[in-house]
Amino acid sequence: MSTLNPADILAQALPYIRKFHGKTLVIKYGGNAMTDPLLQQAFAEDVVLLKLVGMNPVVVHGGGPQIETALKRLGKKGEFVQGMRVTDAETMEVVEWVLGGEVQQDIVGLINQAGGKAVGLTGRDGAMIRARKLVLHDSQDPDKEYDVGQVGDIVSIDPSVVKALQDDAFIPVISPIGFGEHNESYNINADVVAAKLATVLQAEKLLMLTNIPGVLDKQGQLLPELTPRRIDELCADGTISGGMLPKISGALDAAKSGVNAVHIIDGRVPHAMLLEILTDQAFGTMIRSH
Repeated sequence: MSTLNPADILAQALPYIRKFHGKTLVIKYGGNAMTDPLLQQAFAEDVVLLKLVGMNPVVVHGGGPQIETALKRLGKKGEFVQGMRVTDAETMEVVEWVLGGEVQQDIVGLINQAGGKAVGLTGRDGAMIRARKLVLHDSQDPDKEYDVGQVGDIVSIDPSVVKALQDDAFIPVISPIGFGEHNESYNINADVVAAKLATVLQAEKLLMLTNIPGVLDKQGQLLPELTPRRIDELCADGTISGGMLPKISGALDAAKSGVNAVHIIDGRVPHAMLLEILTDQAFGTMIRSH
């Protein structure tokens, strides 16, 4: 980027600003970008700038490290099965106050400080995210099931509250908590919520900020573009595994369901999101639907 002068960068941004004006961008915010103060500020500035040039950013956040810290304080140890957090009733309470309280309000504050108008929501607000208990099958043996507690599978998303806020110059910040038919709470994987929300909102882009440069091959080289067939191959040979599985499967579902582009971006690079959206340079892996 250093070879371009500021005027060139601005000129390069113009066609993208025109192309994405009025379009919805769903941003999954997680990893280092959420915990490093300089990256937090850069993220908030990016979101506000995108809103000011006429796009509609919607933020969905995770909070794994913050949940771990809170559980440790209570003397509980986090447990995972196939990248999903096992969530008993006590853990669910912690998840709700960490995600819906602390983490969400931090992000809202950062965006407001950067000059935006952010509003925090959970899946309960506006009856947005209806969920049921997730049935987790073993990846090797489909007949084997795991009980991961109050982990949710999305039944439906009603985005009307998000649309109402967007139309009124607000930036929605969403915690991945859903509710069931008996008003019980569910902890839902934030990547899955972001992907499903992007689909329901017919977003132009789904951007997933993460702690890696993108999807890497076995040699550690970045794969700038992926198709569904290539993703199947990478899952089969173990290149994509663990916490990347829900991320990639959600991204692929979104791409197949009408979201024009899905990007997995290195959240450790300041302003990576802005560079990905407004310049010709690729920062991460783009997933196409075919």
